[in-house]
Amino acid sequence: MKTIGIIGAMPSELADLRAALPSVKQETHAGYEFYISEMEGKRIVNVCCGVAKVNAALCAQVLIDRMGAELILNAGIAGGMDSGVHVCDIVIANEVLSHDVNPDFLVKYPPHCAVYPCDQELQEKTAQICERLGIPHHHGRIVSGEAFISSDAVKAEICSRLSPLAVDMESAAIGQCAYRNQVPFLSIRCISDNADDAGAMTFEEFEQVAAKQVADVVLALLAE
Repeated sequence: MKTIGIIGAMPSELADLRAALPSVKQETHAGYEFYISEMEGKRIVNVCCGVAKVNAALCAQVLIDRMGAELILNAGIAGGMDSGVHVCDIVIANEVLSHDVNPDFLVKYPPHCAVYPCDQELQEKTAQICERLGIPHHHGRIVSGEAFISSDAVKAEICSRLSPLAVDMESAAIGQCAYRNQVPFLSIRCISDNADDAGAMTFEEFEQVAAKQVADVVLALLAE
């Protein structure tokens, strides 16, 4: 039975997904609560990793080592970094990387990689699901860093260097862990704001919309 791991940073990002999955059992490893379900002949393990890259990488490695994840999906919210990407759109990552680490350092030492690719087949299936569900979606780069981006100047500087579609605090770390372990990976993010000085919905308003949007896409992907 194939084991699929799903990582969200915050409980709100997994709430709708957990409500829709069959009855579960729980295991605790390294302080993380892993929720285990079976769906259509697959073993589904979802976990809340907490915010930022260290939490995300540690949780992803435990998910692989202790829970036997053979594929990892990172689902949650992100800030929009491109004028064509709007609030409540889905961004399907084609690759992930850190925006706050000099890539030369990562390339210099093993595994000599600073940009971590997402699984092509998963990207294509997710895009087809978004089309079927009528959800606006985009393919492109997602970048991650240790700080929440809420400044026009910081956003512009990151965009000038890396040209991302979205920014978050976990995808790059999970992608790096998956790459090191040769586990297929995809990050699917729903845009919550434009990562700038302007406000969008309040977080409380948006998290309910985002959780439903991402859960619908991930559940459809699991079914396939």
